[in-house]
Amino acid sequence: PWRETRDPYPIWISEVMLQQTQVTTVIPYYEKFLHLFPRIQDLANAPTEKVLSAWAGLGYYSRARNLHKAAKVISWKLQGEFPQEREALLQVPGIGPYTAGAVLSIAFDKPVPLVDGNVERVFSRLFAITDPIKDRAVQKQLWKYAEASVLLAESPRVFNQALMELGALVCTKGTPRCGNCPIQTFCQA
Repeated sequence: PWRETRDPYPIWISEVMLQQTQVTTVIPYYEKFLHLFPRIQDLANAPTEKVLSAWAGLGYYSRARNLHKAAKVISWKLQGEFPQEREALLQVPGIGPYTAGAVLSIAFDKPVPLVDGNVERVFSRLFAITDPIKDRAVQKQLWKYAEASVLLAESPRVFNQALMELGALVCTKGTPRCGNCPIQTFCQA
């Protein structure tokens, strides 16, 4: 359902919920959460207990607390407007490089990179990276690949979503479906 909007608020909610949680699990929570808090101001003004109650079952409750803090900052200090520049969005509590890239590219079609577990997997296979994926130098290189790639994209919004989806559905953890991969001819794995 988050693909049906360009509004940064529900996109942001979905991206935070999707961290460490599968899509099929997130959908009912996402719909319930947005029903309870349809606007960022509703989330900002809600009591913490109500936010945590709506989050119950998703785990990693620090994500809900950070969402609540960030909603207050965006709603009260930024007059309800999501920053549209990466550096400004990174100043909002709980929003890191991945979330900033996701919100800015998907909502505003900005050429901002993102790297999640799916993108790590795609790029590590595509560029035959054999060093540990969490190594600092490897992470830096993955972000460079992501930045260079999204800058070339006709639509950063479509590109970043396609890249994440490629990792989730084709270039999977266990058994990648290389025969179905649209970039197979370029892949060094």
